[in-house]
Amino acid sequence: MPILLFFSIFTLLDFVVLFSIGSQIGLLPTLGLVLATGFTGLYLIRQQGIATLIRARERMAQGELPSSELLTGAALIFGGALMLAPGFLSDALGLLCVLPGARRLLARLLALLNLRWLVARRDTSSDTASGSEWQGHGGKPHADPAQEQQEGDHARPLEGDFISRDEPRR
Repeated sequence: MPILLFFSIFTLLDFVVLFSIGSQIGLLPTLGLVLATGFTGLYLIRQQGIATLIRARERMAQGELPSSELLTGAALIFGGALMLAPGFLSDALGLLCVLPGARRLLARLLALLNLRWLVARRDTSSDTASGSEWQGHGGKPHADPAQEQQEGDHARPLEGDFISRDEPRR
């Protein structure tokens, strides 16, 4: 729900800024700026995307997992979608995702915010080390399996398929 609220407010602010600038400079210059940022975004995405693809292929040829290149590719896709959307706030955020130096700065900022969020969440939860936040079917914390059987609360069997190591995969 908070993400939906954030996207709604961001989109509303983006259109408010777009219409405010459009009323100041006129319709044709505003359309020109929106088209120019869209084409600039396409050019930057293509340039950065090809460079990222080359780096990913080099790392795969060395037998390494191209994890940073995958994250860079995701940032490029997100930034490209933002730069293609009409609006100046989305263009600014998209440009941060597309430019390499700004992308690294944005990644550090997001990592710092995520770390703070995780620390705040850990501090607000009570007794996470004992696993008390895990709930059973009835909303009560899980007990020891032997204790559950003594109380008459029989666990349902886990359903699934068994594949032998000797059996070929389909």
